[in-house]
Amino acid sequence: MALTADVKDELTRIEVGKTTVRAAELATVLRFAGGLHLISGRIAVEAELDTANLARRVRKDLAELYGVRSEVSVISASGMRRSSQYLVRVVEAGETLARQTGLLDQRRRPIRGLPNRLTTGSREELAAVWRGAFLAQGTLTDPGRSAALEISCPGNEAAMALVGAAGRLGIAAKAREVRGVHRVVIREGEAISAMLVHMGAHESVAAWEEMRQRREVRATANRLVNFDDANLRRSAQAAVAACARVERALEILGDEVPEHLRYAGELRLAHRDASLDELGQHADPPMTKDAVAGRVRRLLAMADKRASERGIPGTDANLPPELQDV
Repeated sequence: MALTADVKDELTRIEVGKTTVRAAELATVLRFAGGLHLISGRIAVEAELDTANLARRVRKDLAELYGVRSEVSVISASGMRRSSQYLVRVVEAGETLARQTGLLDQRRRPIRGLPNRLTTGSREELAAVWRGAFLAQGTLTDPGRSAALEISCPGNEAAMALVGAAGRLGIAAKAREVRGVHRVVIREGEAISAMLVHMGAHESVAAWEEMRQRREVRATANRLVNFDDANLRRSAQAAVAACARVERALEILGDEVPEHLRYAGELRLAHRDASLDELGQHADPPMTKDAVAGRVRRLLAMADKRASERGIPGTDANLPPELQDV
């Protein structure tokens, strides 16, 4: 997705000064993008990354923060893999690195969530955790009904740790499992913008907000158009129904209809598409819409009463089925 790629590109260009913040981002990338493997009896740390820029960032941090050498190899796109991936691997000193980054606990057991020191760190470190998680496994969809900032997580514990980190930043995130994959999702537009700002994607959040506001304006305009169309449709149906009933009323009453009621009925038939306001303006002398409506209503009531006395169909006899309830 273009939005996701733009955000990741901006995040990989962020220069971080504090060592603890850089370490928080790196540890999260390693946790979410890879894992620990045994190679020739030694523990290796691996991370499968989306872009060459991110691979360079991770290798630079590994060298500068922990003094370890890493290898990188390209996994070419094939089958379900739409684009090439970059595998960063640390074999020498892999176990030491895993301990230092918190991927292994004191008993040499892989952690199931995130290192405790990350989720209880400063706001800058919590933001770095989210930045690392997004760089590793994040997506951002277009603004709209299904807008979401989403992170795929290596397990439920990691997802809950990420939700907790978002909560400490004052942002509501939810963990859910879809087809066996644990995900953390932020859906509310303001919360998505706030998290992008925390992560440091200031250019991307401006573009996303502009797109969101444009879509909201378009959606509001569409709703108003649909509302107007519905009103016009109902008005047209009501006018057709009224004319059909007036014709039947004049037919039932014949010469018995009072002159002022006949005039209102003929006015309705002469201007079939006009509103009650417009009918009143066409009258001579002009009448209010209430006066026109009242006369038409009395005409129909008189005709229906006379039809009932004679045992014949009333004014709704000529209405098509779809207009029976109008």
